[in-house]
Amino acid sequence: MRRQKRDVNDRAYKRGYHAGLSGKSKSQCPTETPTAKQQWLSGWRDGRVDNWDGMIGVSGIHKLPGITT
Repeated sequence: MRRQKRDVNDRAYKRGYHAGLSGKSKSQCPTETPTAKQQWLSGWRDGRVDNWDGMIGVSGIHKLPGITT
């Protein structure tokens, strides 16, 4: 089994970050479990902040979770 599928909280954060970065509403949170929902909302908040700061496209590639240098 791949590691990506094992860590539900990390995956929820990444999906929330991408949703926030693309400008989606936080009411679109797909998870119901409290811990995954909290991680999704944390990622969403970070994504919205980066969106407001103009970190979209190529200028924000270094901020994407899962990309290492």
